[in-house]
Amino acid sequence: MDSAARRSRGGLLEGLYKVIMRRNSVYVTFIIAGAFLGERAVDYGVHKLWEYNNVGKRYEDIPVLGQRPSEE
Repeated sequence: MDSAARRSRGGLLEGLYKVIMRRNSVYVTFIIAGAFLGERAVDYGVHKLWEYNNVGKRYEDIPVLGQRPSEE
């Protein structure tokens, strides 16, 4: 009886298996989407960290660079 109760409750891994990993097409889609979203999140975080550490050192931050004298 104890094993039947344990089987009916399931667990986090069993629920994850039932939702995601039972069919190969859903599993592969989950992996590809997770990799894409994870890459976007890491890229965004590293970009913001780089901008924070390089304030005042970037090309856009230097006022005299990139300006051409006006021809009047």
